[in-house]
Amino acid sequence: MGTGASKNSDSSSHGGEEGEDNAGGQLYISLKMENQNLQGELIPHVFGSASLVGSWDSSKALSMERESTSMWELSFVVPPNHEILNFKFLLKPKNRSTPCIVEEGSDRILTGGTLPEDLRLAVFRLNADVVLECRVYIKADRISPFDLAASWRAHQENLQPSTVRGIPDVSINSVSETGVEHGFSASLELDLEHYVVPSPAGYISGLVYAANLAETPRSMSSSTDRFGSASHAFRSGSFSNDGSTRIKEMEVLIPDPSKSYSHSGIVDQKSVGTVPPLQKQESHIGLLVDRAVGSPRLVKSASANTFLTDLKLDSESKNAIPAAAGAVAAAAVADQMLGPKEDRHLAIVLVGLPARGKTFTAAKLTRYLRWLGHDTKHFNVGKYRRLKLGTNQSADFFRGDNPDGLEARNEVAALAMEDMISWMQEGGQVGIFDATNSTKQRRNMLMKMAEGRCKIIFLETLCNDKRIIERNIRLKVQQSADYAEETDFEAGCRDFRNRLENYEKVYETVEEGSYIKMIDMVSGYGGQIQVNNISGYLPGRIVFFLVNTHLTPRPILLTRHGESRDNVRGRIGGDSVLSDAGELYAKKLSNFVEKRLKSERAASIWTGTLQRSILTANHIVGFPKIQWRSLDEINAGVCDGMTCEEIKKNMPEEYDSRERDKLRYRYPRGESYLDVIQRLEPVIIELERQRAPVVVISHQDVLRALYAYFADRPLKEIPHIEVPLHTIVEIQMGVTGVREKRCNMLYCIAFEGRSNMPRSLELYNTL
Repeated sequence: MGTGASKNSDSSSHGGEEGEDNAGGQLYISLKMENQNLQGELIPHVFGSASLVGSWDSSKALSMERESTSMWELSFVVPPNHEILNFKFLLKPKNRSTPCIVEEGSDRILTGGTLPEDLRLAVFRLNADVVLECRVYIKADRISPFDLAASWRAHQENLQPSTVRGIPDVSINSVSETGVEHGFSASLELDLEHYVVPSPAGYISGLVYAANLAETPRSMSSSTDRFGSASHAFRSGSFSNDGSTRIKEMEVLIPDPSKSYSHSGIVDQKSVGTVPPLQKQESHIGLLVDRAVGSPRLVKSASANTFLTDLKLDSESKNAIPAAAGAVAAAAVADQMLGPKEDRHLAIVLVGLPARGKTFTAAKLTRYLRWLGHDTKHFNVGKYRRLKLGTNQSADFFRGDNPDGLEARNEVAALAMEDMISWMQEGGQVGIFDATNSTKQRRNMLMKMAEGRCKIIFLETLCNDKRIIERNIRLKVQQSADYAEETDFEAGCRDFRNRLENYEKVYETVEEGSYIKMIDMVSGYGGQIQVNNISGYLPGRIVFFLVNTHLTPRPILLTRHGESRDNVRGRIGGDSVLSDAGELYAKKLSNFVEKRLKSERAASIWTGTLQRSILTANHIVGFPKIQWRSLDEINAGVCDGMTCEEIKKNMPEEYDSRERDKLRYRYPRGESYLDVIQRLEPVIIELERQRAPVVVISHQDVLRALYAYFADRPLKEIPHIEVPLHTIVEIQMGVTGVREKRCNMLYCIAFEGRSNMPRSLELYNTL
């Protein structure tokens, strides 16, 4: 309000009425306090003799607002008939049990409607030995009622949230008292389970132990007899690089973990696979990201005589550049062209005691990086151990003083690490190495194996909440193949606790190399994350993701907007309103959401800014509605408003290009699916950060991309994922993974026996 107050009322040209205006005007007062050491635990306030400033009641004092890191400010208006207004500054602690601290010295006095500039320091005695001095700035201006009214209007307009077509960006409807909304009565109550339909084949439908989805050892076709006993270490293995029955003998070298790791030396190790073509090229060859979709093409510099063709890549070949857009692809090219060879490949090595959420974190991180377009794989050493050594090891096998068990576990870890590095050298970019890696000796061994071949970042998960640890222990015994043959659940829990104690005796926290420590962050409340020696685009994105992720169970509901008039006409894009069928679905959706989330008052409704998604959410009451421009439909550019037949007839080359590669195809002056994925990353981060349910009402292409993230579907499948109209896809996120359930509202209409079902609905009545 202060910005709109007139500072020049004395020079106004009201003639003989000037004195009358001043007499009838009001006094605008600005108070500022400055001190670099004034922290957030003590909040400056103002109180005084009038009711406006608390009548000397500290509980009613006016709070000053932080203007900068060192400046606090308060502005208010007082009537001119206040002959005397006494006031003082005080510091009010956030902890209400602690008494307020009033400034020392005499009162500051406003007399006769004027305020002399009182610039003496505000002195606060914090205790017997500590005195805090703050600079004070006081200014008073008399303003006319007209100026005050104009200032207030400007203030209100600045606070008014921006709107789209008159609808606030953030709004909340009141709950209808009668239970009837636009003629939609309780007679349409839904049996939520009755309309559940199967998910398409191959999509997420149930819980799968995350470790079982990790990579399988390349040597699975070889004999495992040598691994049958923990007392017999294996010295060699058979690897099949191409997935065929051809076996290639190789030696797995295990560095001596007792020797210290040094960055200066390069360990000579044998590797499987071939060096990526990019590592063979001369410095004068550059990669350009064509149309921002990660499709590389060669450019010859002035010094080059011939083009090299080793970099000719198709969609099925290994490509060290992510199949991504914009910043992701640009960062990948920069890393490859400018960074050392080992920086082109990144190994995220998990560290932590059992039951600390390592495997779940590894699975989430793998899913996120794949969705961004980075070729990422999850290597779980526990899966390697079970496949090579069996599942019948007791807790004694994991004792630190069991040399046979220690050697066998180190050899299995080395095998998994060698598999991961070999995969990277064949074109993979990010490997997630999932194991306890709880000692410096083990981590030293891994760093020796990775030296000169990939960059290692340790990711340590620490948890001190015994309740969470106990919950994870029980989930581990329920899901892990280690206890699949254990019929006594409590006996399995006791064995796992003994295993955990064996690890705790030798555990050494990470203090070496590059690392990220997640401390008590599993619940998403509080905790801390420590970062050491982390730099680069991709490591930075990983840290940002981990800061925002947690394991709190909650549902996320995805649905397309109701059928629009452009849907009926077969036109893409546009901004049309809903059809009659779409309006009916909006009412059905409202009923569904209010019943499904009736006990989840912290839930929220997210839509795009196009009116068909906003109108679909209109009937839902009692929940905040938030608009995201990122949730708008793919920008069809010059094709917006056209039908597919019109594009095929008038722009056959564009039509054919899109048919060949829907993922990377970008509409002229529009977007590609990869562009949509890039702009959806903040939405994904916020969905991960949310602890309450979220209903996302958006468009087919956007929901395909969001669904692919949760279902961990390959990028190339995104344009073809089935997201029918008038169907709700519920994603259940929690500590046990991700589940899906689909509910088709069109079945509801059919089961009600309506004879006048719109013809457009019949079209979508089957999945």
